[in-house]
Parts: sequence; structure tokens; C-alpha cells
Amino acid sequence: MSAMEVWPDAQVIGLGRVLDEGRGSLPFALVHGEALVTTATWALSAAGVLPVDARTAVEGLADADLPLVLHDSLCPMTPPEFIAACVRRAVADDVVVAGVRPVTDTVKTVRDGWLGQTVDRDVLARVASPVVVPASRVTTDAALLADPALDLALLVQALRRGGPVELLEAPAQASRVSTTDDVRLLEELSRPT
Repeated sequence: MSAMEVWPDAQVIGLGRVLDEGRGSLPFALVHGEALVTTATWALSAAGVLPVDARTAVEGLADADLPLVLHDSLCPMTPPEFIAACVRRAVADDVVVAGVRPVTDTVKTVRDGWLGQTVDRDVLARVASPVVVPASRVTTDAALLADPALDLALLVQALRRGGPVELLEAPAQASRVSTTDDVRLLEELSRPT
């Protein structure tokens, strides 16, 4: 049975997993009065992506012939419009698409314990959310996608070995949080005007 048979009136553009395992208790911190994981799930739904349990077998998801959208619960305020744009790009170009944020830190090389040259930030990106895997690659990359505690940055590296990955700059609201202080900053950044 396809997703369209279960929700015939819905505009389902993909199946999505909100990743919260392996991230400690932070996915359950509150942003705008809701748990990060809940907010991330709402963003998927608002984008037209049908959320599925993170432990659902990838092979079963492949039967739907829809892209798989992986959304990190630590990027809870990723706008639904951006998620939908990533899905449309993945479908149109039949390519993996990853939302990224620019790197603002100074990054240096290290050789034999010595600090080296500064790396040009323009060639770096910080993986945020989502990562969209087109339907054509869900089955072939099933082993990579099976872990419910996926690290999206490591996943993007692994997916690049199987084909191209397009990086789309995500809005600031899609930033990944790593502390409760980050959550407060994200809350201020995403406060409705």
C-alpha cells in the first residue's frame, strides 16, 4: 500500500525521518514551548513530507518510490519551505541534496602537531538539515540510511562516494544546536515578528 493510498488527499512529496537517537536529551529541550523533536516533525509535515518512525526498515520505505528526507531534531526550526525546496531539487535532478550552513570559524590545518595554513572558509560547509535522498538511491544506499542515530555530516560524506551530492545553503533558522544556550539563541532568531 502506498502513502498516497493511505492519505489520498495529502500532497505527500516524500517520506521523512526525524533523527533524535544518539543526541542525548537535547532533542527534548523546548523551543517556543515545544520539544525540538516535535518542532522538527511539524516542519516535515508542513513541507508535505510524511514522517515515519526512524526505526522503520529502509527497504520498506523504498517501496513508496518517494524520496527519503532525513531531518535532524537538532535543526528544529528549519523552515518547511526550505525542506520542500530541497525535496523538489532532489526529485528534479535525481540527486542527494543536503542543507548546509556557512562555516564562520577559523579553520587551520595541522601537520605533525604543528599549526599550518588557514583553510578558506568559502570551500567549507556545515551540514545542517535536511538531507534528501532521491527514491532512486534509497534502496542502493539502504545500509547507510538504516542507523536511527545517523550523523548527517558523516552520511553526506558516505553518500558522495555513491554519486553527486548537491549542497543548498540553508537559512539561519536551520542552524544546528548543540547546547541549551544554542536553543535560546535559535528561539530568538526564529521569533515571529
